[in-house]
Amino acid sequence: MRAEPLISVITVCYNSAATLTRALQSVVDQDWPRLEHIVIDGASKDETAVIIDRFRAKLAHIVSEPDQGIYDAMNKGLNRATGDIVCFLNADDQYASNSVLSRVAMLMYEHQLDALMGDVGYFHEANPQRMVRRYRSNNFTPGRLAWGWMPAHPALFLSRAVVERVGRFKTGYRIAGDYEFIVRAFHGHEMRYRHLPEVLVNMQTGGASTSGFGAKLRLNREVLRACRENGLQTNIVKILSKYPAKILEFLRR
Repeated sequence: MRAEPLISVITVCYNSAATLTRALQSVVDQDWPRLEHIVIDGASKDETAVIIDRFRAKLAHIVSEPDQGIYDAMNKGLNRATGDIVCFLNADDQYASNSVLSRVAMLMYEHQLDALMGDVGYFHEANPQRMVRRYRSNNFTPGRLAWGWMPAHPALFLSRAVVERVGRFKTGYRIAGDYEFIVRAFHGHEMRYRHLPEVLVNMQTGGASTSGFGAKLRLNREVLRACRENGLQTNIVKILSKYPAKILEFLRR
């Protein structure tokens, strides 16, 4: 990895006018100079395209066309990413400070990491300044994949070598495609990774994997499927056992 690695930030969006400005501006405000920001829009019908156009000069690639779902859109971003480090910032997320990417770049270079993971702070739309839950990625180890644990995806940074080895997201998944991708990245491979015990990304609640019982049911079914498809022995009891620890995230902020 180069001493000043290029970071590819991929943002996928669809009808995201309410939150997209905040996400794009948080990338513009980063103090790391070597980055490319790629925006993949699923042909939004609201003002998303207008917002993207305002940031056009700061964006490396813009795609606006129909897609087959979020993981298809993410793959379009990966196909255009040229960075030494690759990450995703969702349209309703924002970096927690202006120095997130510079810290990530320096740590990954200094320690020659395959992956770096931080924490994510959740907030409600009505009060963005108040964190209601902290997703701590230190709960993750490759050995806990069979229990459904994964690092917080918006605060996960992967080296280009890992992305090239893993390939692309499986578009047959609706919610847990990122988990399946992480299983392929970590399971059965020696990974040099480190947890940075800080909130790197703030996320608005209400995403596809956090919106109700039906979403949780689908999520856990897809997690079970991802494990089985990748030769990871588990069962639904193991996967559900993570929830008591997750409840504590609301108490330990």
